[in-house]
Amino acid sequence: MKVLVTGGAGFIGSAVCRHLVGDLGHEVVNLDKLTYAACLASLDPIAANPRYRFVKTDICDRAALDRAFAEAGPDAVMHLAAESHVDRSIAGAGDFIATNLVGTYTLLEAARAYWSALPAARREAFRFLHVSTDEVYGSLGETGLFTEETPYDPSSPYSASKAGSDHLATAWHRTYGLPVVISNCSNNYGPYHFPEKLIPLMILNGLEGRDLPVYGDGGNVRDWLYVEDHVRALWLILTRGQPGRKYNVGGRNERTNLQIVEAICGHLDRLAPANHPHRDQIRFVTDRPGHDRRYAIDPTRTETELGWRASESVESGLEKTVRWYLDNAAWWRPLRETRYGGERLGLLQTQETGG
Repeated sequence: MKVLVTGGAGFIGSAVCRHLVGDLGHEVVNLDKLTYAACLASLDPIAANPRYRFVKTDICDRAALDRAFAEAGPDAVMHLAAESHVDRSIAGAGDFIATNLVGTYTLLEAARAYWSALPAARREAFRFLHVSTDEVYGSLGETGLFTEETPYDPSSPYSASKAGSDHLATAWHRTYGLPVVISNCSNNYGPYHFPEKLIPLMILNGLEGRDLPVYGDGGNVRDWLYVEDHVRALWLILTRGQPGRKYNVGGRNERTNLQIVEAICGHLDRLAPANHPHRDQIRFVTDRPGHDRRYAIDPTRTETELGWRASESVESGLEKTVRWYLDNAAWWRPLRETRYGGERLGLLQTQETGG
C-alpha cells in the first residue's frame, strides 16, 4: 500500500512510519510541518529506504496538501499531525486550534477531493484514519472505563481541540461518505518520546540529578500504552476497521503518575545508580489547571473485532524505555539542549511553581 502519514516526524507518527516501511514493507509519504516536537532523527532507521519519502508540509496549507495527494497517489491516510501537549495548550491555545481543528478540516477537504476523483475500486478501498486521544472523554471517577460510546467532555484546550477534530472527521464520513475510521488511545510511551512528556522527562531529570516534579498528590491515573503496541493497533484499525466506527486503544495498564515515577526510579537505581535513591529527587508541585483525575480505556472492540492485544505490560515497557534512553543520548541530548530543557510548562501567571 501507499500511505500518506501526517505528523510522521512526531513520537507516534515516526513509530507508524518505521512500522509501515521497516516492518510491513509499505510505501510512506510523511507530511510534517517540523514544529518544536518533531525530530527527523527518529526516522533515521528508514530514511534511506526507497519506500519512504518526507515532505515538509503544513496541514493548514490546502494547495500543498493537494500537491501531496496528487504526487503520492495514496491508498490511505493516517492522520497523526497534532499539537499534543496539555501544558502548552494551557499557556497558548492558538496553535492547538489552528493545527488540530483548522488543519484537520483542511486535510479532510483535500482527502475528499482526491478520493472523489479515484476510480470506483480505489474509492471503495480508500481509508482515512483519524488518530485521537482518550482525553476527549474527560475524567472518570474511581471506577468505570471509556468506551466508544462515552460522551465527550474535554477539560483542556488540547482535549477540546481534539474532540472538535473527532467531530469533524465523523461529520465528513456522515455527510460526504469519506471512509473515515477514528481511534482514541490512552497515554503512549516508549522510544523517541519528546522529553516534555512525563516518562521521558522523569528519566532524563533522574539521570541528571534534577527534581522529579509530580503534579498535585501524584494520584492522577492513566492507562499506559507502549507505542509499538499502539502502532500495530492503528494498522489493524486502518485496514480492518469499519468506516464510520471508532476504536479505543488502551494497554489495560492503569497506574497513578506517582507509581510511574517510582517505577522509573527503581529502573534507574538498577541500571544507572547514583549516590542516592532516585526517589529522593521526587518533588510534589502545584497541580495543573483542569487536571483530569483518571483515564481508563476499554479496548474490547479493538481486541475482539480486530484481534489486537497489547503485548507490553507497564513493567516490561518501562524497562525497555529506560534502557533506550540510556543507550540513545545522541538522540535526546540535542533536544534537551536546544528545544526543551525540562522547565515547567502550562502555569497560569497567577500560579507559582510550588514544590
